[in-house]
Amino acid sequence: MSRFPFQKRAKFARKRTKAKIRIKRKDPLLVDGKRPKPLYVDYKDVDLLKKLTSRQGKIISRRKNGCCATSQHAVAEAIKRSRFMALLPYVGD
Repeated sequence: MSRFPFQKRAKFARKRTKAKIRIKRKDPLLVDGKRPKPLYVDYKDVDLLKKLTSRQGKIISRRKNGCCATSQHAVAEAIKRSRFMALLPYVGD
């Protein structure tokens, strides 16, 4: 008899799903495998910043681009500066 009388016993035991192996993505701002100190992303480097924005001109999230928190803050600041200086568009295509 179960501890709780209102619970019914499952007829079939659920199979456990295998844990998915997470692949650690490389931070796109690392230089030779190390993070430069102080971390500074050049707002004039338009090619790098275009890789970190979507077609609509939005900043890509950390989960998608693989940046850590500190480098994502630096990227966001650089993108905003380059938008203000008219190097990047506020709105994409």
